[in-house]
Amino acid sequence: MPEKLIKRSVLALWLFPKVEQLLPISSAEEQLANELPTKRAQQFRVSRGYLRDAMADLWQIDALTVPIYAPPGQPPLLEKGWGHISMSHCQDAFLVGWSHKKIGIDIERTDRKIKNTQLINRYFSKSEQRSILHLQDEEINRFVLRHWITKEACIKWQRSSIAKDFSNWDWGKDSDTAKHKLDKHHLRIHHLTHHKWNMAIAYSIKERMQGPMLCVSSN
Repeated sequence: MPEKLIKRSVLALWLFPKVEQLLPISSAEEQLANELPTKRAQQFRVSRGYLRDAMADLWQIDALTVPIYAPPGQPPLLEKGWGHISMSHCQDAFLVGWSHKKIGIDIERTDRKIKNTQLINRYFSKSEQRSILHLQDEEINRFVLRHWITKEACIKWQRSSIAKDFSNWDWGKDSDTAKHKLDKHHLRIHHLTHHKWNMAIAYSIKERMQGPMLCVSSN
């Protein structure tokens, strides 16, 4: 199997700033894109093109030969034996993660303003809300942003949704693990900051991984 060619402890990330150029996607993916509204079609073409580009870099093969299954609105999958992938995007960057084992990743700009009382009341636990009480505006924003990307990464690992599971994940500020209240999932958490982007990576605590290796593309 192809994944045997890479050490099992590898956790690889590709960061693509300013994803403006369209990269090749398969004919099947192009057909799917043609069935989407214009804005979603553009997002679909961009994400699948850069996802293929990252995997082509990993395996040193043609991007169109990478066996990816990633229909609109579904988590991307690689054919059995090719490892596991996750992807995330923000205003001006796209992030791809790969490992032998299941992972979840998320990215946001460090300057994104997401302080919102309704959002906090809806998604954050009572203990998390109490942690915010004595913080200043900028501190609240950093707190919410860090929790958001951490729990998003966990949810992507879980293959779930924000509406269903955001409040079910417990993550203490600056902790390197997160736990699911109901399903007892226990994940290892890594955080990275590169220039103006914050990133979170989640994977099972049972796995032994090296620290994430980040490749920043010049595309």
